[in-house]
Amino acid sequence: MYFNKFLLLSAIPVAFAKVQYLGVAIAGGDFGCQIDGSCPTGSTQLPLNNDGVAQMQHFVKDDGINLLRLPISWQFLVNNKLGGNLDAGNLAKYDQLMQACLATGANCMIDIHNFARWNGGIIGQGGPTDDQFVSLWKRLATKYADSDKVVFELMNEPHDLDVGVWADTCQKVVTAIREAGATTQMILLPGTNFDSAATLPTSGGAEQLLAITNPDGTTDNLLLDIHKYLDEDNSGTHTECTTDNTDAFTALAEFLRGKGRKGFISETGASQDSSCFTSFCAQNSLINENSDVFMGLVGWGAGSFDTSYVLSLTPSKQNGKLVDNQLMSQCLIETWLNSSDVAAKDPLPSVLSSPTISIAGSSTEVLLTATPTTTVTTKSASKAAQASSEPVITVHIVSETSVLGTSSLPSSLTTLITAEGRPGDASYSIALAQPTSSTLQTQTTTTPTGGASSARMIAGLPLWGCLLASLFL
Repeated sequence: MYFNKFLLLSAIPVAFAKVQYLGVAIAGGDFGCQIDGSCPTGSTQLPLNNDGVAQMQHFVKDDGINLLRLPISWQFLVNNKLGGNLDAGNLAKYDQLMQACLATGANCMIDIHNFARWNGGIIGQGGPTDDQFVSLWKRLATKYADSDKVVFELMNEPHDLDVGVWADTCQKVVTAIREAGATTQMILLPGTNFDSAATLPTSGGAEQLLAITNPDGTTDNLLLDIHKYLDEDNSGTHTECTTDNTDAFTALAEFLRGKGRKGFISETGASQDSSCFTSFCAQNSLINENSDVFMGLVGWGAGSFDTSYVLSLTPSKQNGKLVDNQLMSQCLIETWLNSSDVAAKDPLPSVLSSPTISIAGSSTEVLLTATPTTTVTTKSASKAAQASSEPVITVHIVSETSVLGTSSLPSSLTTLITAEGRPGDASYSIALAQPTSSTLQTQTTTTPTGGASSARMIAGLPLWGCLLASLFL
């Protein structure tokens, strides 16, 4: 399948209008964990024999969810031996859940659910040493280094600690994960105050956490971890919703945008009380609208939770099938699916020359040259901006390649060509060309094939783009 005709609408800035990842927590490995970091292993209920695997398959296949969060306690992984090796038996049980998750094709998030503690002691601050925490993550990273679909959430909801010291601890862990061979996976960096979206930009430690780097000095795939509930004390334990969190997430989005960084909402939830539907849907719609800085959204929770649990997203069995509850359907799935794949921002006032199109076999090559102008009229335009020159761009689209990924794009990219349509088996190769006095020097980028659950075109880059409507063969 390839594009054989292009209709140029306008040169406009484009951005995602939905988060790249929508997920749900498959809870049970965290059962029994308290906020002091005590997690009795006898309370662990990994959802292996109570439809947890069937739930994951349902969420991915039927709902289109592309990320599953798998909480587990530190104590369970090492069988209560602080600083010890991963326990072979317990690790095998958790890995069984991980492999079932990976088999769905979704991304799978490891969540250490200890509140930055071990039985009351704060990591690196009088409790377990940094080396002991680093050892845990080094071993996990070594095991899952070859899977680019594994996401590392360093810790669930740290609280009441020195966030500067905690950031130093997290830096050591990030370095160890990368040096263990997990060089490209997403790593989520959690702040204090239970990782609350409301306080991360101020007292929660976002400034310190965003200073963490990979060993090569970059911040690639290092994301701010974010949690938020809608009840009166942000605990997720009350039925009534008292806020829609739009102020908190708007402020956090502005903070991240100002830093040129991204965050990931790895836990949020609400009850099915009448007070929650409007608020939870409003919160999640706003998160999707700010997908240039928010990479993902994970609802809490399913797995070993009964359908009667106050924040349950566990599907019920009806006529032999799993069926989502109304909160899951309306406020997580629908707010995501109903968001546009690409949203147009204020237009860049430039126009493109008539494209030079050549078709050979199963591919189409389009050469476009942008030139500045002072006005522009488009279906999406809201106002004119300052004129700016653009480079020449060559787009080569073939059926053997796939959806663009941000990691493969050169940092010098200033203009983006996108095409309308759902991501599928086709993918795209873009050649960027800078005009010279003689010939065009081009740089071509190609990405591997990705499924329909992968990113919708390009997410979260401050790029000026040309929106093209396309006709498929």
